[in-house]
Amino acid sequence: ILAQVVQLAAVLRCATVDFDQRKSLRCRPTASMRVGRAAFSSIPPFMFAGLGVALALGLSVIGAAWGIFLTGSSIMGAAIKAPRIRSKNLVSIIFCEAVAIYGVIMAIIMANKMQGSEEFAVPAEPKDWQAQVVTAGYCLFAVGLSVGFSNLFCGVCVGITGSGCALADAQKPDMFVKMLVIEIFGSALGLFGVIVGIIQANAGQFPEHKLQ
Repeated sequence: ILAQVVQLAAVLRCATVDFDQRKSLRCRPTASMRVGRAAFSSIPPFMFAGLGVALALGLSVIGAAWGIFLTGSSIMGAAIKAPRIRSKNLVSIIFCEAVAIYGVIMAIIMANKMQGSEEFAVPAEPKDWQAQVVTAGYCLFAVGLSVGFSNLFCGVCVGITGSGCALADAQKPDMFVKMLVIEIFGSALGLFGVIVGIIQANAGQFPEHKLQ
């Protein structure tokens, strides 16, 4: 394990310096580094863009489903003893469902940026429009990670908070409004991810002309 840590530290040191410093540090790519670089560069940018769309939508739906599962089970259980909580605690379900809607909106925005572009082989040194395509693919992949994980944790946060809100409301009705404020702040986490994702997606512009 210690040898692996030392090797990783050497790789990171070589990756963070410029070309001239690499010569002085005698940084030479290992076989695993060359294989990883070749495998990574052989993946077309449209694959990264498609993965970004899948992550944005899939993780958002997982977060929403997880939150609804947590909140819904608590509402059904507590409503047996306190039927009055059934209607107003549906707000928690709506907050969880909004997380999935965030993912759908971002997936549509990202998918529209991929229209009109044909797949191509990744060159060794992308230039001009080829570099723009590669950058756009990586950018949309990063958007998918940002939006997907933000909505995933947002859905879990709202689900746990909504579950506690339902149980607290069943015991003390005056706790509902206080817990609802906490849910609103938790739901805003997913909105933050969507806002940042839209700003990131603006940098991922595929060329409008037909690729050769």
